[in-house]
Amino acid sequence: MAAGITTKERLERLMNAKAQLEAQIAKNGQILAANANVGMNGPLVDAEGFPRNDIDVYQVRQARQTIICLQNDHKELMNQIQSLLNQYHSEIATTDPELVNRASALELDDDRYKAGANLTDLAPVRSIVVVNLVSPNSPAEEAGLREGDGILRFGSINSNNFKGDLAQIGEVVRHMQNQNVELKVKRGDQQLDLILVPKTWSGRGLLGCNIVLPPEPMDC
Repeated sequence: MAAGITTKERLERLMNAKAQLEAQIAKNGQILAANANVGMNGPLVDAEGFPRNDIDVYQVRQARQTIICLQNDHKELMNQIQSLLNQYHSEIATTDPELVNRASALELDDDRYKAGANLTDLAPVRSIVVVNLVSPNSPAEEAGLREGDGILRFGSINSNNFKGDLAQIGEVVRHMQNQNVELKVKRGDQQLDLILVPKTWSGRGLLGCNIVLPPEPMDC
């Protein structure tokens, strides 16, 4: 890495590289889908042991091998991003909240990554906090939060870096006053993306909701 490159620039480059890798994986995943949706493990021979005539076996093998290589690269890149994000978190939490929101939204659980999947649709599966009260006409209500919602991601905080301390969320709220905070919310069987704007209103606090730690164990 050349001298003079900031941590932010390094993180931006890694995030761009991640997007390019995912585009390549998705492109090869489309090849598998076009070949009878054979996927990574579908058979390449028929019941009599002959190559299937409804797919391009060579093309499928090439796509599978490419995806395996790209997934290995993707996993290593995720490790680099997580390491750099941890290093940079304290800096950008106050100076560049938009980048910390973007970086923390990255899906870092590679075990749940499937070939050709859209990673932006994946989300952490464990709630970090649960909403148990939403005041009328509050910023929380405006954002669409409801009582009983499990919050999977609150801005820069997710299950990867949450330490079970509600003060972490309080820090994000204070630093992000009058700015968009991206939330990933679990409501029943749904996962929702909401935007919450902490701000002063007619009631107490900047959110107008109460959050608590989920009971243990909490597998959403």
